[in-house]
Amino acid sequence: MTGRMLIACVGNIFLGDDGFGPEVAKRLAAVSLPGWVRVADYGISGMHLAYDLADGYDAAILIDAAPRGDKPGTVTVLDVAAEGRPGDGPGAEALGASRLFDAHGMQPDVVLGVLDMLGAARPARILVVGCEPASVDYGMELSEPVAQAAGEAVQVVLGLVAEAGRDRDRETQAAPAAPGSRDHR
Repeated sequence: MTGRMLIACVGNIFLGDDGFGPEVAKRLAAVSLPGWVRVADYGISGMHLAYDLADGYDAAILIDAAPRGDKPGTVTVLDVAAEGRPGDGPGAEALGASRLFDAHGMQPDVVLGVLDMLGAARPARILVVGCEPASVDYGMELSEPVAQAAGEAVQVVLGLVAEAGRDRDRETQAAPAAPGSRDHR
């Protein structure tokens, strides 16, 4: 991974714990990150996220509420495979496009489907840092376990950025020297 990384925080702040992504974005704004990392709060703007991802990021970390049946506040990291995502197949593009414009249904898999519809290259690595919500009913407050999990998610993201930085350093050191350059050690 030699290029840029996008940390994309998504969610609807008006639906309780679905505001997890925007809360993590707010906390990450107070943290110093390398210049090759961009943090953005996309809220429910899936089309904006899709176009930004199409802008040539090598890696992306999507932060979102992710109901998986775990205890509320459980933070998980999912590695999104480039092939075989749920929803692939006949009619998936139309379904994805309709969900993309639904403020209650903007999901990372839909955004990735839009990238496919645009014919855009996906980032080589896409991770989702998700949090099990307690409630996604109307309201602007995070539940206690999800509010606490936002701090854990920040630490997870910082660890993933540090790992990517180590990978960048290894790739830079392993790259052959440019013609005419000298090693001045």
